Amino acid sequence: MSSVRPPIQRVEPSAGSPAFAEAPAWSAVGAGWRPLFGNFRKLGFSFEWHDFTPEEELNWARSFHPGSIELCLNLDGSATIEDGQQSAKLSTRTFAFYHQGDPPLVATRRAGERHRFITVEFSPTFLDEHLRKQAENLHPLVRAVIKRETRASLVTSPERLGTSLQQLVESLRHCPVFSPAQEMWFRCKALELAAHLFYGPAGGELFCTRAQRAARERVERVRVILKERLQSPPSLDELGKLVGCSPFYLSRLFSQEAGMTIQQYIRQSRMERAAELLRTGKCNVTEAALEVGYNSLSHFSSAFHATFGCCPGLYPLRTPTQQGIPEQDSPPKRT
Repeated sequence: MSSVRPPIQRVEPSAGSPAFAEAPAWSAVGAGWRPLFGNFRKLGFSFEWHDFTPEEELNWARSFHPGSIELCLNLDGSATIEDGQQSAKLSTRTFAFYHQGDPPLVATRRAGERHRFITVEFSPTFLDEHLRKQAENLHPLVRAVIKRETRASLVTSPERLGTSLQQLVESLRHCPVFSPAQEMWFRCKALELAAHLFYGPAGGELFCTRAQRAARERVERVRVILKERLQSPPSLDELGKLVGCSPFYLSRLFSQEAGMTIQQYIRQSRMERAAELLRTGKCNVTEAALEVGYNSLSHFSSAFHATFGCCPGLYPLRTPTQQGIPEQDSPPKRT
């Protein structure tokens, strides 16, 4: 993870902060926002599920609790979080965490996209209770908040959601224990996430080793190549030569880092690009299909429907009300 700018001086927390209410920030998405468990003020942590498609760009920074550290586990949808000095761009299957300070963060979610993500909010008191003894081994952002060394807003660079984190997200949505044990279960999950994501070597070095960095760089290079060549993607053998590793290793590496196969990523990227072309009116359905590499309109329509739940001809007209019609909980199937 990228380090954040170092704190300059110790500051004391402000007193008498006005009451904060999160629900009004999500009024525009209705049932697309759903608390899963927790209470930020009483328990010090809160889990929330989001699944919505906004007609207009959504300002979701209004939902960030002042003084909190919030973790976003992003399954689908594009979002941007800015702290005044750096910008984090969340994409499909990524995560980042951030501190709402002064001045507040600026955060938006793109219109016309389906956004599916879980947020986990940590209060300073909760973090102080559980993490202060190991403060020197924490990520610089978390350390600065716990030690009251900054009031500024801060954000980390996004990281990929690995397979284990994706499985954890699914378990959070479907708590496996009875009601009396849920507080204990969710508290343990909050601490598990903090243990995995908030710690690093003393001094604030990056979490990943040189080999891990090289692996991520290879996967990112593959992403760029595929985005540039959506109409005619290179073969696995050619991709391996372009990034300097064997096709077998690249296939396994990509699946581990991206949480999907290369073919699934190509299909997802094609559908996202086609949706953008249709939404902006730059192409009709046939033109969009050809633009993203489909010669068969029926195959394109089938893939588009499997991804977005409607045929491409109706996609720009689909309203949030239609999006709110109950669907299966699992993400759209991609093959």
